[in-house]
This record gives sequence, C-alpha cells and structure tokens, in this order.
Amino acid sequence: MAHSLELLFDPAGDAAIRGIWRRLAEAGLPSAASVTAPSNRPHVTLLAATRIGADVDDVLRGLPLPLPVPCVVGAPLVFGGSHRTLARLIVPSAALLDLHEQVYRAVRPHLDGGPYPHCLPGHWTPHATLGRRISAEQAGVALAVDGVGADLTATLVGLRRWDSDNRADHLLAGTAD
Repeated sequence: MAHSLELLFDPAGDAAIRGIWRRLAEAGLPSAASVTAPSNRPHVTLLAATRIGADVDDVLRGLPLPLPVPCVVGAPLVFGGSHRTLARLIVPSAALLDLHEQVYRAVRPHLDGGPYPHCLPGHWTPHATLGRRISAEQAGVALAVDGVGADLTATLVGLRRWDSDNRADHLLAGTAD
C-alpha cells in the first residue's frame, strides 16, 4: 500500500470539499465520503511512495515550512486508467510549487525506494480527490453536481504523514483543522 505526505485544509476548505463529497454520494455517485475512517479527510498529496518511514517526521518537523498556504480549489479533473478518479485541481501557485519541491528535496534521501513518478517536481498535479472508481458515464453526471465545478478559496494549514500499513496519520507541521 502507498504511504504519503499530505497537506491539510483549513476548516472552511475541509467543509467545502466534504460538502461536495456528500452531494456526490447523495447523487448515487462514487464519493470519498464512503470512507468512514476518522483519518479520512480532504487533503492534497505532496508525495507518495511504497513506504515512507517515520524517520522522515523529524526531518520535516525541522524544516521552516511556509504554512499556511492560500490556494484556489479549481477545475474538476478526471484522472484516467481502468479506474477513473474524480478530483479538483489545486491551482499550482508559486508558493505551493516551492513547498512541494522543498518537501521533496528534504525527504527524498529518506524514502525506501523512490517516490511515485507522478509526485516528482515537474510532474505533480496538486488535487483534492472527490471520488474513485468512476465510470466515464458517471464522470459526466458528476460534473453537473452542485459545487463540483465552482472555484473555491481555501488555505492549506497542516502537513501529515499517512502510514497506510498501520492506518495511522501523523501531524508534522501546522494544524490538523
């Protein structure tokens, strides 16, 4: 399973994304709202790898990370493949791209194996996932759900490490809400 480093939204941004999750579920569409674990929350994945060890925590806690970072939750995206993912683009501002590269450089030597290629600087698409395993037909319907397409402003206020093996998240910087 994948481990990741994730940025967390402020309460207003978190509530806005959860509202979209809820409306998708109410429309009978796949939604991130179906995951009921307490750790399930809107986030932006900075880096994912097969395994990210706990030794990265001290590295990241020692960095002067520029949080909070204002952001725009922009256009809807559909990532392809056999199982499509519906997401919202997080408009990649200079501040957000700098934060991504700073975290990447700091943790790269501490990863077991390399990061997934889609997380490399220059290849990263910051986004907030709305739903997974969406068919092409459902994607078209989802785009018409209230709130899926309207830009939102939010603030990224925290950084966590997600350990999927133990289903545990570890707050490393900023706040969790």
